Amino acid sequence: MLFPRQVLAGHDVIGTVPDSCKDFGLSGTALIVTGDKTMKVAGNTVRDGLLANGYEVQIVNVGEATNDNLDKVMKAAHECKADFLLGVGGGSKIDLAKMAATNISKEFLSIPTSASHDGIASGRASIRSGSGPISHEARVPVAVIADTGIIAKSPYRLLAAGCADVISNATALMDWEFARRLRYEEFSRSAYALASYTAQTIIENADLIRPNLEESVWIAIRPIIISGISMSVAGSSRPTSGSEHMFSHALDLIAPGKALHGEQCGVGCIMMMYLHGGDWMRIREALTKIGAPTSAKELGVTKEQVIEALVTAHQIRKDRFTILGMGLTREAAERIATITRVI
Repeated sequence: MLFPRQVLAGHDVIGTVPDSCKDFGLSGTALIVTGDKTMKVAGNTVRDGLLANGYEVQIVNVGEATNDNLDKVMKAAHECKADFLLGVGGGSKIDLAKMAATNISKEFLSIPTSASHDGIASGRASIRSGSGPISHEARVPVAVIADTGIIAKSPYRLLAAGCADVISNATALMDWEFARRLRYEEFSRSAYALASYTAQTIIENADLIRPNLEESVWIAIRPIIISGISMSVAGSSRPTSGSEHMFSHALDLIAPGKALHGEQCGVGCIMMMYLHGGDWMRIREALTKIGAPTSAKELGVTKEQVIEALVTAHQIRKDRFTILGMGLTREAAERIATITRVI
């Protein structure tokens, strides 16, 4: 099991980046993987701190986590002979740094400027291709440095999406338990316990997670990070990704760019919890309190698109056994989405 060797979360911790690099014996040339906005928000501070401590620093500005942008990061890393990488930005910048570090066998630091999903600390990276996002095994960050002051200034929608992503662990874990019983699938009680703790923590503290409050980031960031770590314990994304994620990925193919990953997983969790016979109303209420979407309208998609995503979701990962089984009929999908008030 590989874990981040250092996790720092709090106000102004971004100033500790040079010390963290020294602690791990990282020297030479640092490549910062960031974007135009995130460079201004945090990248400049990271660059200046590293330069002041004797590091050579190169910058590569990228957009979404696509294969083209991964190639761009790889090219920059080779040209500057990077000794280590830093992902400074949201999930896409961190995923690109993570995947590039994996490909060139270098260490990387995760420095999130937002917390829209639990990938900031995990050993998984989601890279978009022509057939939608594909999850890859990737390098675990040597350190996660999450400055709550910076994250609190990012659009609140991103934090709400990150919370929704962690809440959706609730059904991912039910799917995992289901597969353990019916297929005798490999199972980790430790990973299960960690992922369950994160989902329950966000649900139980939903009343306290609000816009423009750094205190809300303090509450949310620990579960978001630990959720990512649970994947390292399991050796797969099983504790955090089940039928609700398959619904989200199906919706990505049907209605790309309409909603955030975590938002879609939250809505998927409501419906999958209903299928499992669990307390779907509790999931819905927690998402509502946080301000995350609970319906097709709030996701910006149509009733027909939700139904189509439900019907095709089982095809997304045929190697992953979930409550969706061999798939839903269109009539069953419409009924489930109607009962749970998603459509």
